[in-house]
Amino acid sequence: MATSVTITQIAEAAGVSTATVDRVLNNRPGVNPITVQRVRDAMKELGGAVPMRGRPRSTDSYRFAFVLPATRRGFFDQVDRVIAQAAGDFRHQHITEVTRRLPASDAGAFAQEIAQLSDMDGVALLAPDTPPVKLAVNELVRAGVHVVTLFSDVAGSMRETFIGADNRAAGRTAGLLLGREAPAGQGHCALLSPATRYAAEIDRGIGFAQVLEERFAGAKLLRVDDMPESEDEAYRRAREALDPAATGGRLTAVYNVGPGSHGVHRALAEHGYDASLGVVAHDLLDMHRSMLISGALSFVLHQDVHYAVTTAARVLRALCEGVRGALAVSNPRVDILTAENLA
Repeated sequence: MATSVTITQIAEAAGVSTATVDRVLNNRPGVNPITVQRVRDAMKELGGAVPMRGRPRSTDSYRFAFVLPATRRGFFDQVDRVIAQAAGDFRHQHITEVTRRLPASDAGAFAQEIAQLSDMDGVALLAPDTPPVKLAVNELVRAGVHVVTLFSDVAGSMRETFIGADNRAAGRTAGLLLGREAPAGQGHCALLSPATRYAAEIDRGIGFAQVLEERFAGAKLLRVDDMPESEDEAYRRAREALDPAATGGRLTAVYNVGPGSHGVHRALAEHGYDASLGVVAHDLLDMHRSMLISGALSFVLHQDVHYAVTTAARVLRALCEGVRGALAVSNPRVDILTAENLA
């Protein structure tokens, strides 16, 4: 049986870039015919086997990195715990997982840390969607590392797939739920968005605004951008931005696409709002469970974190093994949780 070779090995033998080899292997346009022939000749010299992404393997074990922001957010910490809990299952599948928490506040530093993962077989990445991160993902892929994005996408990069709920649909769901809270489709609906560059949160806000425009044209959308990630700072920002004097009247609904829900609740309570105000947040954290029960939150939009994490590992392994249909997986759905259907 012929030994499989990597894109990097072919590129070195042909004297071209890994990106050029990738284009030739996938029959993409834009490569000089002479260069195409050089790549094919290099493949023959290396044995003629079908090229595999990654390094030639002599073992059935795999090393996968789960990359998360170092920011102390409830959801990021929840994902970290789920990865740790799944470690036993991973071992049975001959997968060694390494969790890296990287400094998301500095996009350049985050990207540099990602670039250091070229010794991994695969990477599952939850990262801000910034140009440095996108370039780092592309370099990993060109180096032969399989990359999938997890929970929040890095669109336009060379990652192989995104695993997580449809965030645009989640935002639209929030818009439908809260639009119906407004009397006769009227009222003031606040959209709270953090200053970070996570595509998931951006897509949620887009979906929310779309539904208000399409279905509840009488509702006034109030955008509160640059929400801080810490609860105390979120409280101060919300206290100022959601003052009835600043919003031009009383709010009928609040959608928080990111962190800081408890701080937002404190600010709303100070302005005289109670459980009759429709409020939607994301992810079933312990704090959000308590807030649902108390009435501080009307709905929590949630996805199966364990399923997404284990699916990411399964997809990465299938990609490493060249399994046909490796990317044919179902993403987790958006679940609507209330105080009455908590498990």
